[in-house]
Amino acid sequence: MDAPLLTTKLYIPAPPADAVPRPRLLALLDDGLARRLTLVSAPAGFGKTTLVSAWLAARARPAAWLSLDSRDGDPVRFLTYVVAALRTALPAIGEREARALAAPQPPPAESILTALVNALAMQPDPLVLVLDDYHVVDAPPVDEAVAFLLDHLPPHVHLVITTREDPRLPLARLRARGQMVDVRAADLRFTPAEAAAFLEQATGLALAAADVAALEARTEGWIAGLQLAALSMRGRADVHGFVQAFAGDNRYIVDYLVEVVLARRPDAERAFLLRSLPILDRLCGDTVRSRHRPGRRAADARQAGRAQPLRRGPGRQRRWYRFITSCRITRAHLLARKRPAPVAALHRQA
Repeated sequence: MDAPLLTTKLYIPAPPADAVPRPRLLALLDDGLARRLTLVSAPAGFGKTTLVSAWLAARARPAAWLSLDSRDGDPVRFLTYVVAALRTALPAIGEREARALAAPQPPPAESILTALVNALAMQPDPLVLVLDDYHVVDAPPVDEAVAFLLDHLPPHVHLVITTREDPRLPLARLRARGQMVDVRAADLRFTPAEAAAFLEQATGLALAAADVAALEARTEGWIAGLQLAALSMRGRADVHGFVQAFAGDNRYIVDYLVEVVLARRPDAERAFLLRSLPILDRLCGDTVRSRHRPGRRAADARQAGRAQPLRRGPGRQRRWYRFITSCRITRAHLLARKRPAPVAALHRQA
């Protein structure tokens, strides 16, 4: 790897000073320490990074942190950053591995990982390694490297992955063996009490219980949605009227969904979502037919179902998915603005 390391990728983010206490989730992360992996998987805006950084700060636990970006799909770059992250917590390890990775012809990934695991096994102190935003890396060699780590990490080293979609790792095997803890959107969403505390801190207003309940219900506890609602409330005289009118056509909600959700999906997946969003509350793999790619409709639904804005339906079955509330409310405004012509045709086709 010729480029210098961007050291800010190795910083543990400082949790917000006014973060709402979430002891139930901290306890869930504590439980994961006895296992190999904690997977924090939820759509954008559910506070995944904030939760993990607050947990590390509260527990004062030694940790190595790596904030991933799309360029980290190169396995040499990925391993270089993993070694650098580990060395922030354990400076005595990884020097030879870092030099080997910087060579014109780096050794195979498994060789580097074996040496790294052996070095970690020699260190008696507990350590947490966090891979943040794992969803941005779409590379089988990186998945293979992480799977190797999960198979061979010493018991005092724990891996935490935050992601918007489930990674291609042996998750079923880890679950069956009791070696991982799942933290999902259902866990991360604010409870009514947490929503009330957050909104009071964010707005400085003592909102009526009915208004808090209305906002919590409309956002389904989606933290980003509540943040955007709080931002929109600032300076308003009629807070109750705003709450009653608050919906997915709020300009902050629309901009967030366009910029953070749709714009960052692959072209084919974004096209699939834009075909589905205007007409469906929920869908299964065979619901939306594409005349251009009829054989791919089930695969499109499964792929989109791994990430926002879809959420898996009740139970553990992968057949049915539904759009999160903010997207369902937003769809008429969003689709009218983005693709006005096809909506009627999609209704007729459905």
